[in-house]
Amino acid sequence: MKRLFIVLLFLCYSQLSAQEYFPTNTGVKTTKHTLIAFKNAKIYVNPTQIIDRGTLLIKDGKVVAVGKSVNIPKQAKIVDATNTSIYPSFIDAYSTFGIKTPKRKSGGSRRPQYDASRKGYYWNDHIRPETQSFKSFHFDTKKAKELLASGFGVVNSHSNDGIMQGTGILVALNPKSTDAYRILDNKSGNFLSFSKSKLSRQSYPTSRMGAMALIRQAYLDAAWYKEGHAKNTDLSLAAINKQRDLPQIFRAGDALNDLRADKLGDEFNIQYTLVGGGDEYERIEAIKQTNAKFIIPINFRKPYDVSNMELTKHISLHDMRRWNQEPSNPMVLATHKVPFALTTYQLKSTKEFLPNLRKAITYGLDKTTALQALTTVPASILKNSRIGNLAPGSFANFLITSGDAFDAKTTYYEHWIQGEQTILNDRNITDLAGNYKLTANGTTYELSIKGTPGKQKASLKKEGKKVTSKFSFTNNWIQLSFNDAGKITRLEAYTDGTGTISGNGTNANGTAISWTATKEATSEKTAVKTPAVTKAPEILPVSYPNIGLGHRQKVRQETILIKNATIWTSENQAVLTNTDLLIKKGKIAKIGKNLKAKNARVIDATGKYVTAGIIDEHSHIATSAVNEAGQNSSAEVTIEDVVNPNDVNIYRNIAGGVTSIQILHGSANPIGGQSAIIKLKWGENAEDLIYTNSPKFIKFALGENVKQSNWGDQNTIRFPQTRMGVEQVYIDYFQRAKEYAALKKSGKPYRKDIELETLAEIINKKRFISCHSYVQSEINMLMKVAEQFNFNINTFTHILEGYKVADKMKKHGVGGSTFSDWWAYKYEVNDAIPYNAAIMHRQGITVAINSDDAEMSRRLNQEAAKTMKYGNLTEQEAWSTVTINPAKLLHLDNRTGSIKVGKDADIVVWSGNPLSVYTKAENTIIDGAVYFDIQDDLAKRNAIKQERNKLITMMLSAKIKGAKTQAPVKKTKKLFHCDTE
Repeated sequence: MKRLFIVLLFLCYSQLSAQEYFPTNTGVKTTKHTLIAFKNAKIYVNPTQIIDRGTLLIKDGKVVAVGKSVNIPKQAKIVDATNTSIYPSFIDAYSTFGIKTPKRKSGGSRRPQYDASRKGYYWNDHIRPETQSFKSFHFDTKKAKELLASGFGVVNSHSNDGIMQGTGILVALNPKSTDAYRILDNKSGNFLSFSKSKLSRQSYPTSRMGAMALIRQAYLDAAWYKEGHAKNTDLSLAAINKQRDLPQIFRAGDALNDLRADKLGDEFNIQYTLVGGGDEYERIEAIKQTNAKFIIPINFRKPYDVSNMELTKHISLHDMRRWNQEPSNPMVLATHKVPFALTTYQLKSTKEFLPNLRKAITYGLDKTTALQALTTVPASILKNSRIGNLAPGSFANFLITSGDAFDAKTTYYEHWIQGEQTILNDRNITDLAGNYKLTANGTTYELSIKGTPGKQKASLKKEGKKVTSKFSFTNNWIQLSFNDAGKITRLEAYTDGTGTISGNGTNANGTAISWTATKEATSEKTAVKTPAVTKAPEILPVSYPNIGLGHRQKVRQETILIKNATIWTSENQAVLTNTDLLIKKGKIAKIGKNLKAKNARVIDATGKYVTAGIIDEHSHIATSAVNEAGQNSSAEVTIEDVVNPNDVNIYRNIAGGVTSIQILHGSANPIGGQSAIIKLKWGENAEDLIYTNSPKFIKFALGENVKQSNWGDQNTIRFPQTRMGVEQVYIDYFQRAKEYAALKKSGKPYRKDIELETLAEIINKKRFISCHSYVQSEINMLMKVAEQFNFNINTFTHILEGYKVADKMKKHGVGGSTFSDWWAYKYEVNDAIPYNAAIMHRQGITVAINSDDAEMSRRLNQEAAKTMKYGNLTEQEAWSTVTINPAKLLHLDNRTGSIKVGKDADIVVWSGNPLSVYTKAENTIIDGAVYFDIQDDLAKRNAIKQERNKLITMMLSAKIKGAKTQAPVKKTKKLFHCDTE
């Protein structure tokens, strides 16, 4: 009933002519309709409309008029605001003010929870769009005062819990009102994130790609529900549909997730407002292309304490750079015309906001843009024209200051919210600043008072020598005591700051005395001070990506002529000697002798080898997640959602001659997620790495991992728990997918299911399976299941018992992607032998050597060479296992994997025979652009040393100047494998 009452009050108040209709036990009930006129102020009607010596007229919590010539009614109360500025109150568009974040319940079973805990809602507990924040809202007076003191008068608050979090509330921070009036909108926006709810232990999703897939499915289900096809009542889906027209605010958290969230919104024609992470400057061109509005935190990191040389070695250059570059983020956004609001979100204390904002201004943020980011932009995000400005009809939410709102010396005097005054600093406090000649006890002293009114301090000298003293000034009363040669004198006086100060006191003997202090005239010469010129901080340039080994400029395609090379074509194992190769527009244009080309970059490859780029069929680098382990099938998730272009292993791979990889989902479940096939274009955005129009792949898995035999004693409830159960999972899902495809084809209404859509693609031979495999019995089993549903397995990866079933693999038509000499690292690979690749090859199977490991992937040329030792493959047969063969397995052999006119120019120039452990990749070219150059690499390493030294010097200087520092932190990069959780 209480909540219903508040809602009714809100609806009443939302009308411009709202009336109070409920009883109160407050005695006399005369309603205040006070007119107040603030005269002679510098008024910021909005960031670009400024009125000098203007008048602001307010009544009943709203602005009535504003201008230079406002007709002031006789009954109006007039406030002289001379020498002050009036700003619209700041708006924080992303807040949790007044709403406690739920805490996960302690205790209970440690077993995973697979089903939802609620009935009548969505099947996943982390989808909670029906949550209404106003139901759990409690006005926090203490926090409100902190926000008011920092200039914020309105906050957009919400329950920051779950993937779909529900609606927020727009709150005016009026400590003198009630929720019925200060809640301006009880559905101010619809909030989302990638994080699970703390109210549920439901396992799915366990990854970022799982969260994205879940959001997609929820949107699809909501559309299905809206059409009236669903037979059940689902309050979550109903809420998604009902809240579609609200501002959609998505907490992404960093630049890569900004782009991921925006991509997700675009799929459903939803333009999210993105809550960023402060690193948008690193990917600013892509950020601009989102066309989104942003809410940006300014929780700039402290400099690192680099005084200990050994500990300093653990700080990454990227983290050092971020300390230097983060404060420039608002400026970079503004320069690229990306609309953004600023927020206190992620600050440990609201008091940090204004100092951090001033820091952003010293880093180039324009003050007008800063004010827009705190007023008109958040108002536009929230679709509310009555906040963030002081135009007639808007709420009377404004800040009265002594001057520029962003100047450190400015005092915030008063904050008016809905026409109610909160005094922050009394603007009528007397200013005593100056130098005085003080006479007491027949002795003359020099009294100096400095500081802003209300915060002034004094010092006392006698004949130029400091005298210990204590000073206070409260309610116009001066209290001054001092110790002169062991004799303590106490003085007091009342003053309004004009004329000579005179008062009484007692000397060291307790005798009453009188004293005077006469202010010394300030000479014209000392009165006029040249403003101090603030030196703009040095901002180090961003690289692509923004780590030490990133490119200073984005790599571009070139016309490249490689001369006099030994070329291993990987085309029918042909080898060409003393041959030239011409690359134009990203393609191999010509192969021959004595080729010429105008304006080409010439690479002299005399005595060197040229090959197609290495292709790794099974990799887990360049991704932010590898397993979605929350269900026994995760066919709905895709690695393409979580490609990580910042992974340094991309650079390490191109330094090893690798140009393309398939990023596979892990082996946490029988049916894993969809693959991403990428080119290792170091410095590009994630979307630009992914092959265009590439074949579709998905990861399946067999063996120990999928039946959770190595997951611990708690993980014994998810089906399957046996190898027999794994087979039944496949049969069940493929049968369901077959029935789904038939229903879809029938033309009857159907619920679009991303998981079954993906599996139906397999049955229809539009998606291919790469299956994690070890034991021959399971290999045979999956081939039989595939044949039962009339399709083939594309690739068995690992396949360490492939030599046992090579004849059956050949008959089925499946390829093998294996290790060269890994064995005995777990029970189910005890029968592995290093001759596996050669045996499968001689049976006519297309065989590739893969890595499944970030370290091995940059030495695949050496892994290929091992097949010569183990199995006596020829050089060209061995080389094919890392070039044309994986290209065939990935259905990309018409585009890459060999050197042929018309193919993509994915080329490596080697210092010697590519199969030698002594050989290095000197140039790695992808689509006709040089992404790795060994000479450039040496220059980068030298530049990294210089940049680290420069940043260390800057941090030491900051510490000497009094900046608070943070301890060095060593970050260990997690390398993904198939079984990484």
